[in-house]
Amino acid sequence: VQLVESGGGLVQPGGSLRLSCQASGFTFSSYFMGWVRRAPGKGLEWVSDISSSGVNIGYTDSVKGRFTTSRDNVKNTLYLQMNNLKPEDTGLYFCANRPDIASVYLTWGQGTQVTVSR
Repeated sequence: VQLVESGGGLVQPGGSLRLSCQASGFTFSSYFMGWVRRAPGKGLEWVSDISSSGVNIGYTDSVKGRFTTSRDNVKNTLYLQMNNLKPEDTGLYFCANRPDIASVYLTWGQGTQVTVSR
């Protein structure tokens, strides 16, 4: 089972980035997928979850209206479109899987760094 994030980088405030998470080794279409981030010097913060079908999506309040989570169950890939980025969005972004919304995340990627700065 493997999750590999990509797409992070340095962007100015107000800019956009699109993160990807390539999954392998499990039945991607059967799992909820999530994005979690860790800001410098802080703990883990849940960002978003998407159901296995992609119909149900949830976001933490601070990213609602700016971030969009989606998935492609043919390509086994999870996405996070991040618009109007703010300095407080800076952090290491992880994708993770879980069998349902009530379960803990089982597998985590290595993370991709997002830095929002002038």
